[in-house]
Parts: sequence; structure tokens; C-alpha cells
Amino acid sequence: MVSGAPTPEPSVLPPPAGLRRLLPYRLFWIIALVTLVVDQLSKLCLEARLPFGTYGEPGAIRIVPNFLHLVHVGNTGAAWSMFSGRSLFLAVLAAATLAAIFIWRRALGLQDRVGQVCFGLLCGGITGNLADRLRHGYVVDFIDLHFGSYVYPTFNIADAGICIGVGLYLLHSLRHPA
Repeated sequence: MVSGAPTPEPSVLPPPAGLRRLLPYRLFWIIALVTLVVDQLSKLCLEARLPFGTYGEPGAIRIVPNFLHLVHVGNTGAAWSMFSGRSLFLAVLAAATLAAIFIWRRALGLQDRVGQVCFGLLCGGITGNLADRLRHGYVVDFIDLHFGSYVYPTFNIADAGICIGVGLYLLHSLRHPA
């Protein structure tokens, strides 16, 4: 090596074109994947522990008595069993929603970190429930909340991701109108 000669910089290759398009949305992908995995793992654990159709006494698992129980039920509808028995229609609607979010990702603000968090939760939840519909023909629900004599409709992690994602997006949109 000659003294005073510049040392060559290590060559760093740019990521492939496909990866370059995904990197700006990495927070979205991470949150969507974590939401999907946690949802599906929780359902697999539940399915291994409780037989299908377990609701109420004596089979439900009481986590916090008179407040939080784990049950194992199926929902062929949407939230609060709306459109009950229309699982195929809801699966097609879920797939169309995911496609629409992909197509209009820039208009929806997915390049923004807050948008990525909101839509990561939403898309992870939609994908989790879609996977259930394709595998079972219904969505597996298991979180059963009781507030005194009121029993909240049974839901799952995917539903929570969807609701939290939509709620955060609405709050963000109200605080930062386009």
C-alpha cells in the first residue's frame, strides 16, 4: 500500500428495486405482520385448549371473574354478527379492501408513520379474519367481556387491531385534515 493514497470505499449495492419500493412502508409491514401473527397464534392456542362452541359456564376460562372470559365461538358475520351467514361475501369484501388500500396507499397517507401504524393494525386484522374465513368458513372469536349485566359481543385480536387502527386514523384525520 502506498502512503498517502486514498483507501477505496467499500462498495455498497443498493437494494433490489422491489425492496426499495417496500422499505418506505416497513413500519406498516412490521405492524401488519405482528398483528396477523399474534391473532393467528392466539387462535391456535385457543383452539388447542377449548372445544369449538364453548361459551359460558362451565367451559369458559374465567381470567377476571365477571369481567374477562375466554370462549371459543365462530362468527359467520361481521362486527356484532351483522351480515351473519355471509362469510364468503365478507371474505371477498376483505380482499377487495386490502386491494383498495394498496392501490390508494399514497392518498391514504401510508407514507406517513402514523398512517403506517393505523393501516398496519387495520390490514393485519383484516388479513387475520380473512385467514379464518378461508380456513374455517367463519371467524374465530374468543374474548368475552362482561360489564355488570351487559355482555359485550365476543371478539378477537384481529377485531381489536381493526378497531384501534380505524379509531387512530379517524383521530389523526380530525387533528390533521388534508
